[in-house]
Amino acid sequence: MATEKDVKRYLAYWFQLGKKVVVGNGMASLLPQPVLKGDSYSSEFENCWQEIRDRADESYLEGTSETIGELLTPTWEMLPCSRCNMPVAMRNLGMPALSCPCHNLPSWPNTDLPSPRSPVSTQEQLQLIRDRLWQKQSSSNVNS
Repeated sequence: MATEKDVKRYLAYWFQLGKKVVVGNGMASLLPQPVLKGDSYSSEFENCWQEIRDRADESYLEGTSETIGELLTPTWEMLPCSRCNMPVAMRNLGMPALSCPCHNLPSWPNTDLPSPRSPVSTQEQLQLIRDRLWQKQSSSNVNS
């Protein structure tokens, strides 16, 4: 089952590749820039996410046919695309989605470019590195 956090992450990844969310039956499209700011999502992305959430039943990611409202139901989950490893919506019951949103990106996947990502807490990552180094030092002192 896809959680709201999963769907939000899914959209953030595709926004980083320039995919838009179509809102209001094609009346408007949304593409917040930037998507990330430091160790969190940007305010532009958060505002866009709120608008998408408010209009979930009439919003969908460009190149897909499932509405955001549908993705927020227990029928869907986010899994990596077998072609590009980006998150894609897959039904956990019934027929899968027709295609990955990457199907109409001619230059994707491109391993020469950094892949889209989620926000990263630098402080948290540094603490994990410190802890690993500390464990390694502690285990080498025990073995000596």
